[in-house]
Amino acid sequence: MRKLVMFIVSFITWMLLVFRGKAGTCCFNLQDVIAGLFAAMLTALIFGETFTKNPHKFFDLRRYLWFLVYLPMFLYWCLLANLDVVYRVFHPKMPINPGIVKVKTTLKSKSGITALCNSITLTPGTLCVDLTDDGYIYIHWINVESQNVEEASRMIIQKFEKILTRIFE
Repeated sequence: MRKLVMFIVSFITWMLLVFRGKAGTCCFNLQDVIAGLFAAMLTALIFGETFTKNPHKFFDLRRYLWFLVYLPMFLYWCLLANLDVVYRVFHPKMPINPGIVKVKTTLKSKSGITALCNSITLTPGTLCVDLTDDGYIYIHWINVESQNVEEASRMIIQKFEKILTRIFE
């Protein structure tokens, strides 16, 4: 089952990368399709067992709908963080208080934790530095507002974690 899911995801990704059509038309080259089938099959055979622990989750439509909710929410927080960093850079006194804080995540799946860490790192002003086995993430924060684990967790990761739980758990 894992290899089948890996094959499907790889083939769809390949086809999206080689698509040459314009709006309203479909243009796939037969060579692209054959190469995509071969590349997806090879990828599935080599990496299929390490891809995911629960491949049946890929077929749950609700996860994709929650992802569509997550994208604009992430973009909103990313925009706010960009504006915050711009403010700090252009402010005459440069009001920054950088440091590393420890936060606790409730996510259990490796995919969910990876998505959370990527979301934090892609948001300007924060960068995931380390991850422990017991669910703690060390984050470099441009303006440390709290060293308290619960408070820092609420301020940095809680906004992402709510929806990522619905997508990955």
